[in-house]
Amino acid sequence: MYFDRFDIVSAHYAFACDYHEGQYSDLYAKLCRIGNYFRPGMAWNGYDSLSENGQMIYDNLVADHVPAF
Repeated sequence: MYFDRFDIVSAHYAFACDYHEGQYSDLYAKLCRIGNYFRPGMAWNGYDSLSENGQMIYDNLVADHVPAF
């Protein structure tokens, strides 16, 4: 699959939104840095707003960084 910058940035933004652990966490800092140049509109719906490629990137981030219970 071909991943463009928008897929990568939007997937990382959605992941950081969903999994940050508060204002002082590393993912929250990443969310703020991404927010400097990526500003989703009011229609942004997180995972559902991602392209198929973006959802694949998001799923890989979850598999790599979220512990399974």
